Amino acid sequence: MQNLMDHDARRFGAVNWMGLYTLAQRETLRFMAVWTQTLVAPLVTAGLFLLIFNIAIGPSRSNVMGVSFLTFLAPGIMMMTVIQNAFANTSSSMVIAKVQGNIVDTLMPPLSPLEIMLGYLAGGIARGIMIAFVVALALVLVLGIVPEYPLIALIFVVLGGAFMGALGLFAGIFANKFDQMAAITNFIVTPLAFLSGTFYSVQALPPVLNRLIHVNPVFYLIDGLRYGMIGVSDSSPWLGMVICTVSTLLVGALTWQMLRTGYRLKA
Repeated sequence: MQNLMDHDARRFGAVNWMGLYTLAQRETLRFMAVWTQTLVAPLVTAGLFLLIFNIAIGPSRSNVMGVSFLTFLAPGIMMMTVIQNAFANTSSSMVIAKVQGNIVDTLMPPLSPLEIMLGYLAGGIARGIMIAFVVALALVLVLGIVPEYPLIALIFVVLGGAFMGALGLFAGIFANKFDQMAAITNFIVTPLAFLSGTFYSVQALPPVLNRLIHVNPVFYLIDGLRYGMIGVSDSSPWLGMVICTVSTLLVGALTWQMLRTGYRLKA
């Protein structure tokens, strides 16, 4: 069987572009079919976060890093929304396929482990970019926040979608049940998102917490997007790009290994 699959893969060339495109298209259409849940709902959630913080803190809140607190907060909320949805896209797709037993439909076609991983990641990244665009448009219209460095902002959105998409695929392969997936989300993804400088500048933290947050890749995603959106950051955006890229490659390599060996995917 393996020889037959290798022969089929070679028949398509070094890369099965048609198969990769089809898988990526499936993962994209999967969330576009319920766009009110996958695109509109995150926008409403981000808006509620900003509204609640604005009401709770009020206009008396001093500026943060030279900008108003609401302006400082907006890019963090935007990135948090992007990474949560990129993670949800890949993890839910994999877990549902495993629980329903149709994961074989993805494993049987002549797709290499790398092509399968990239196909899933394409859906997570696409969802992250679309959500970022929708939220950014709302920030321009409502708060008047126009991206200072749009290309840098886009790079960090793509890195955020890729990193959390890979982490979501890793978690989806590892989890055999929905409650296991919920545990990973609650005890790993949520702390990474909230302990990342989304709602505060790390300059205000004690030294121990400051050092701890600097080992969190999500901190660099949020800080980099903040630089791209409003031109201020706690660390160098170039350092952030390197750390986020390396983190994505490491998680991607682990996920590729799981796909290659069939860990928790094959009997």
